[in-house]
Amino acid sequence: MRILIVEDDQEIRNFLKSSLEEECYTVDLAPDGEKGSFMGRTNDYDLCILDLIMPEKNGNEVCKEIREAGKKYPILVLSVQSEIPTKIELFNMGADDYLTKPYSLEELLARIRALLRRPREIENEILEIENLQLDSKKHLVTRNKKEIYLTRKEFMLLEYLLKNKSLVMSRAKIMEHVWDINADPFSNTIESHILSLRKKIDIKGKPKLIHTIPGRGYKLDIKK
Repeated sequence: MRILIVEDDQEIRNFLKSSLEEECYTVDLAPDGEKGSFMGRTNDYDLCILDLIMPEKNGNEVCKEIREAGKKYPILVLSVQSEIPTKIELFNMGADDYLTKPYSLEELLARIRALLRRPREIENEILEIENLQLDSKKHLVTRNKKEIYLTRKEFMLLEYLLKNKSLVMSRAKIMEHVWDINADPFSNTIESHILSLRKKIDIKGKPKLIHTIPGRGYKLDIKK
């Protein structure tokens, strides 16, 4: 899951980034509203955390511009302002949630999970195929009931493939959702992580699950 944080306070920005990365999210940072609006309009994020009061452009403008660009991912606004009219205005502009500062990290994480949840597609936190299971909440992966150790990036990659199982995911899509904006698109990092994942999740006598589709990308499925 790839999250955009638009926050002018560097200390808060860095704290949120490190905290979310600990939860296996990929994070991009924008230090002001103008850059945040550009990044939010030109990239495909899973969620945006948006400060309300910022230089260049405020949160209202950023939220409006992201929605006008056709982006439908959830927007969570953070602000010291708690007035009802302020919240109503942002909701009318397309914000999905509003959290008043100061807030606890635990509440922020809970709200992020709630916004990212898709009840009609995923009824619980368990993603699975064949006898491979991934628990998004516990960060636990098992196959044939045996726990598999994955690095954070391997976990994020497997989670993304599981959420799109049976679909061919292009290299560009994987890069966009699992790696941050600073990743080198010409490196072989995706290939090396796919190779490592295969070694860890494949077991003798069971179907191979990650398939390379030449010229198109990768697919997680029981059959190629």
